[in-house]
Amino acid sequence: MRCLTSRFEMNSITSQQAAEQVLRALGEQLSAAEEPYELVVIGGSGLLVLGMIERATRDVDVVALRVGADLEKPDPLPGSLREARDRVARDFSLSEHWLNPGPASLLDFELPEGFLERVESRRYGDYLTVHFASRYDQIHFKLYAAVDAGPGKHSQDLEALAPTPEELLQAARWARTHDSSPGFEEVQRRVLAHYGVGDVGN
Repeated sequence: MRCLTSRFEMNSITSQQAAEQVLRALGEQLSAAEEPYELVVIGGSGLLVLGMIERATRDVDVVALRVGADLEKPDPLPGSLREARDRVARDFSLSEHWLNPGPASLLDFELPEGFLERVESRRYGDYLTVHFASRYDQIHFKLYAAVDAGPGKHSQDLEALAPTPEELLQAARWARTHDSSPGFEEVQRRVLAHYGVGDVGN
């Protein structure tokens, strides 16, 4: 128990090992219910699992459910997945929404071209597969979030990903397809300038 407490502090998942432990536990719960799922995950938890950042995170962001070759919107999460999530939350003293479809609105438009070809997939037992967004795609999501939310964890994660100027330009063009407002454009221009990158143009 002491070991668990050291890795799960204040409802947070504090390490790569802890993140994988939680996902294995979710896989065990789904196995007991005989309910298989494939989750597509972006955000800090994905970066943590893949060893790209070291900061703690409070949740696992599910952008989609993968069903065969298709992506389906996960909002709301299916009942059996919510039940498994809630049992894991109780076992590890996590927030009841530690697994959530917060970024599902990204599916209202398009994910970066070729997204599914770049995911890193891991199995957690026979009933859970998690497809983690690649570094390239996370740069897109983190730039979008950093512009939208301002300085904070998203901009810190973007720094940790060490994007190249070309990657930032590609991410910026994609972000504009999700928010073409003048305000977003102006903030994005300032963020790009911080990295020494010119504007994407019209």
